[in-house]
Amino acid sequence: MPRRVFARRMCGAIPAMIALLPFGGVASAQQADMIRPTIHATRIDTADAPTIDGNLSDPIWARAGVIDDFRQKIPDPGAPATERTELRILYDENNIYFAVYAYDNEPDLVISRTMARDGNLNTGDSFRIYLDPGMTRRNGYSFEIGPTGGRSDALIENNTNYLTEWDTIWQANARRVVDGWTGEIAIPFRSLSYERGRTEWGFDAARLIRRKAELVRWTSYSPEIPLQDISRSGTLTGIANIREGIGLDVRVYGRFRFKHDGPAPQRDALSGATGAEAYYKVTPSLTGTLTLNPDFSDSPLDKRQVNTSRFSLFTPETRAFFLQDAVAFEFGGRNFQNRNNSRPFFSRNIGLVDGRPVTIMAGGKLSGSYNDTGIGAISVVTNETSTTPRQVLSVLRVTRPVLAQSKIGFIVTNGDPTGASENTLAGADFQYRNTNVLGGKVFQADFAYQRSFSSIVGEDDAIGIGFYYPNEPWGGELRYKHVGSRFDPALGFVARPNIKNYVATVTRRARFQDQYLRSFRIEAQTQLVTNFANETHTLKNQVTVAFANRYADTSRVGVINRYEFIPTAFNLPGGVVIPAGGYQWTNIIPYIDTTQGRAVVFALGVECCSYYDGDYLAVETEIRFRYGDRLEIVPSFEAEFFDMPTGYVGIQIYSLSTFLSITPTMQLITQTQYDNISRNFGFSARYFWEYSPGNELFIGIGQTALITRPNQTFLGQVSEFSIRMGRTFRF
Repeated sequence: MPRRVFARRMCGAIPAMIALLPFGGVASAQQADMIRPTIHATRIDTADAPTIDGNLSDPIWARAGVIDDFRQKIPDPGAPATERTELRILYDENNIYFAVYAYDNEPDLVISRTMARDGNLNTGDSFRIYLDPGMTRRNGYSFEIGPTGGRSDALIENNTNYLTEWDTIWQANARRVVDGWTGEIAIPFRSLSYERGRTEWGFDAARLIRRKAELVRWTSYSPEIPLQDISRSGTLTGIANIREGIGLDVRVYGRFRFKHDGPAPQRDALSGATGAEAYYKVTPSLTGTLTLNPDFSDSPLDKRQVNTSRFSLFTPETRAFFLQDAVAFEFGGRNFQNRNNSRPFFSRNIGLVDGRPVTIMAGGKLSGSYNDTGIGAISVVTNETSTTPRQVLSVLRVTRPVLAQSKIGFIVTNGDPTGASENTLAGADFQYRNTNVLGGKVFQADFAYQRSFSSIVGEDDAIGIGFYYPNEPWGGELRYKHVGSRFDPALGFVARPNIKNYVATVTRRARFQDQYLRSFRIEAQTQLVTNFANETHTLKNQVTVAFANRYADTSRVGVINRYEFIPTAFNLPGGVVIPAGGYQWTNIIPYIDTTQGRAVVFALGVECCSYYDGDYLAVETEIRFRYGDRLEIVPSFEAEFFDMPTGYVGIQIYSLSTFLSITPTMQLITQTQYDNISRNFGFSARYFWEYSPGNELFIGIGQTALITRPNQTFLGQVSEFSIRMGRTFRF
């Protein structure tokens, strides 16, 4: 079928298919959800502070006000929770305290699959606290606990993302009881950014009852509002007379490392290093950070990827220094979040030149807010290499709230990690958000403009515009982005320049109560990519149908028709050539994922059966074996098979991860990865023990190797062992 005929038929059929869906009954939940409840925090003396052991018998808890009106977000939006939940809040001059009593009529069925620090608590029952000390209704903090003491923390970025790599100092403990489970949390005020004198904070709380796939929340329980969206959160009042100290945290560490390089020439090296990070609160909501000789040995292995496209791969940031207060550098709204082409700032470029690590000698950062003005500033000095001189790399991001939930801002970057050019970027954005459109609906609009200046390629623009309507039963999105051919921010990320990108998405969802089928969603999306001569380079039409049952097992199937124009031939791995020209094909993409609450979790995705003018099959699968709440073993496999007129290549990536929780503050994590294209083997083992809040012992082992053909010889390359002690001093 000709491409244009297929596209016309697809676009004509989409509205008819979507119109057949029944409407979901969520209007009353949306209207009730617009009421912002309030809870008053009870102040206590420090001498009366509760012991954080998960036992709620401390008499002081009787003085706290109680939140017990939790309502379902799913499966029956706005309905009372099927299990009672009580939350109490206290604070003294140093900490804010939370106590949760998660009653359960069938306590033996409460699920706990992990007790790990920063483990995936979504695998079992859990309780989550949301704090927005600046009342931004956009950015905040998330603190989560499970029934056996597992805990995790995250930053909330622009109501869109959880930045789970972020860590701070806090305490939590939990225990099972005869009628459910209980938990206690203590969060030092020094671990948060807040405005001096502000007595009202944005606040919300949610509980997951895993076996029922039931999610309840204090407010924001309309199902179309994602959990990380705090725009409709309630209000916590009464926070006053907090002890700030001088606002200085100093974290020092000492590290010893043994490294063996081989096989030829073989080199052994034993080294020691010290370093420090200092965090100073210029104001309670604005933090200055200084790092000297930072150590990133505790960062996980990057997920193994093999590039089968014409464009650069994106690898997320995992280093703690750059993740701390990362929300201060967020730019452009949804058009730049999880859509990585033309990012103005990509912190992975700092400390990396041409794929090789470069030592960071020192860095300074200022992040937070001052008089409602958001500030993110960073400057880093990298060491010289054999090919590049020492570099100073800097970023400045400033935002200002307007129109209640909206904000306007600008960003400037300067420096080139390679030292090959003089490079600067300047940009501005406006992010509009309204949560009371058409009787409680959400509408968001984002506008962003950037211009880069390079002494090598010149200067050029990138523009992003987006309109987002994330509601039920109808939702949709329109996005436009253009990236100039010479747009080249050295501290940003550009995968595909010289394009205009148009995306239109429409979604219809139905929800059902008291049935095996919980939800049904159909989504249609069209994407068009042209060059600046308006010649079509990419056209995608996709329809996806998704289902979820009462146990939260999910499945979906998509049909996607693609057209690609390749202006210049490119190679797949193995030297298989994709010649220049125009190509059109249609694939089917089924996917299934069993609920996270089971002891064995299985996910499988397939795409079949064409790629350009050849045959194609892609398979991605992962199995999670969980033994109680202490051990999780995760093998995974990804494969792509290309049978093209110019040749055949099969790509296989294997990985095995294990997570052992010895106690809630002591974990051993291993990662093993291998792919048959580079034939590189990688292994990492990381032992963490937070023996007291802010103080840790870390031991790491790493091994890389090349598995050579034809006899599969294991040829060791780099072996590394490191041990680090870190201690935090608070003043």
